[in-house]
Amino acid sequence: MEPRFNLLESPTAAKVVKRFYGTSLALEDSTLPKALRELVQLRVGQLNGCGFCVDLHTKEAAAAGESALRLGLVAAWRHSTVFTGAERAALALAEEGTRLGERGVSDETWAGVREHFDDDQTGALVCVIALVNASTRMNVIVHNPGGSYQPGMFDRLSG
Repeated sequence: MEPRFNLLESPTAAKVVKRFYGTSLALEDSTLPKALRELVQLRVGQLNGCGFCVDLHTKEAAAAGESALRLGLVAAWRHSTVFTGAERAALALAEEGTRLGERGVSDETWAGVREHFDDDQTGALVCVIALVNASTRMNVIVHNPGGSYQPGMFDRLSG
């Protein structure tokens, strides 16, 4: 698959993508663990069929210490034993927050999130899910393929 379009070669889109990336850097200051953020983003990438995002977040999660076993089971997290209650709550929110048109976020899922995460972590989790959903949509629209991501390759966008 060849990309349809390079967003970084469009002056306006490049500005938006750089600002978008800069916004995501605020999440680094959150107490929500990086490995959990990556698992959530990986799951959203899977749900949205974004090869680039699955590639990126699999590699970033591995760099953050995630095991191959857990990475391989993210797509089937409901049917595995390797995720904590907090991780399961975050993955449920990621799924329902991605599939908003189906029924929105259930009270049960929201209660699970609030049981495991404080206000700052909950806010960060909501922002992670919203940002990665926007990112996956951009990548899917332009057919940005997976396979070539290298950890840290977007660091230049923050400058």
